[in-house]
Order: sequence, then structure tokens, then C-alpha cells
Amino acid sequence: MAVTRGVSPDIGECQITYLTREKIDVGLAEEQHRRYEECLSRLGCAVRRLPAEASMPDAVFVEDAAVVLDELAVIARPGAETRRAETAAVAEVLAEYRPLRRIRSPGTLDGGDVLRVGRTLYAGLTSRTNAAGVERLRSLVSAHGYQVRAVEVEGCLHLKSAATRVGARTLLINRAWVDAGAFEGMELVDAAPEEPAGANALLVGETVIHPLACAETRKRLEERGLAVEAVDISELAKAEGGVTCCSLIFRA
Repeated sequence: MAVTRGVSPDIGECQITYLTREKIDVGLAEEQHRRYEECLSRLGCAVRRLPAEASMPDAVFVEDAAVVLDELAVIARPGAETRRAETAAVAEVLAEYRPLRRIRSPGTLDGGDVLRVGRTLYAGLTSRTNAAGVERLRSLVSAHGYQVRAVEVEGCLHLKSAATRVGARTLLINRAWVDAGAFEGMELVDAAPEEPAGANALLVGETVIHPLACAETRKRLEERGLAVEAVDISELAKAEGGVTCCSLIFRA
């Protein structure tokens, strides 16, 4: 199952933290998002799209609304207060598949800051996720056998901007944004230095979805024998979005 959400007509009013704001072509963003969904479908996902919301410019980045595990779904409390209304519709859908738990004040947590590798959840400490949010996450998942490891992140929006999983024990990483030592025991593939956004990849089954613009990083993945599908997300990237941000993927 892949839960997605349509592109808001007001995406140009999205939150921007580390990039210089550029004009977003809404029509092109919608087309790129549709092709992204088609890619998910080709790779075996049943896509369930929530409608776009004009009042929620960032809502297409549905991953930030929740962390979905095999046993439960944790509804996030986004660090940007203006994004907190996004979680209601996502929670309504996830309640059909999982028991729900929630991040509570004073904790903040964006789903884009949580990277799962087996029974370990790496949780980024960023401008969107604080220590109280990480501790709340730990309290919710520890009974199910998960370890939560806090990871310092700097220079980018989310942990998954800096590190993502491309294999069972293999991560794609931008060392400028996260300390590689946090992932001891993992095999690491470095994003090309000239492609900082190249560290964001989405593993679906045995295939890695990767931004079309990051050709050198993609070459590094392919040289390791990984199957890679390139998708154009140039307009969504202007809103600090990546390939992980636009879906919540789990076994229904």
C-alpha cells in the first residue's frame, strides 16, 4: 500500500527552510507527482491517493504525517505548526490498517526524520523533530521490539534528506549533513558531492526510486548492481521535497 496526497494548488506557499524560494509550476508538479504514483504502481504498490487541499500547501509530502510500522502507526506532530492539520486525513486512512498512537506536546516529529532499518528506527534531531518527540516515539515502539537511535542532522530539512535505505543493510548518505558514525555496521554509499539531494532515495521491494536530476549518484547505485528507477521531481524539489516524502508505504 502506498498512501499519497494530491498536489495543493497553493504549493507555491509551502514551507521553505534551506532553499531559496523559486516559482513552482503547479501543473508540472501535478504531472510529475502522477508519474511518481505510476512508478509506485509498476513496482507493485496499491496507490491510495488523498485529495489535495488548497489550505495545506505542503500536504503532498504525506510521509511527514506518520510513521507506519508493522504493528502500529504513529501519527506525527509536525515541527511546523502550520502543517499539523495535515495529519487528520492521514490518520483516518491509517486507522483502517493499524492501531494509532500519537506524538504529544511538547514533542514534535516529522515522519521524514525517521529511517527504519529492521528493528532500528533512526530519528533525526532537526528543526522539525525535537528530543521530546524522539523520546515519545521511543516510548510508543519499544514494547514492540524497536530500538530508537537519535541522530544529529544539520544543513538539511530531514534525516531522510541526508540518509536513506537502498538495501537491507545499505544506506545512501550525504556525509555533509549527517555523521556516518551514527550508522555503525551499515554499508554506506556516498551521494555524489555535487548532488547533495542525491542521498534521498526510496526503496520499494528490490528497486530504488531516485531523482532524475542526480545522475552521478544514480550511476554509483547502478555500479553496485542495484535496480534504479529515475523519476523527475524537479518542481516538488523546489518545495524541499524528495522521493521519500510523497508516499507512506507499508504492507496492508
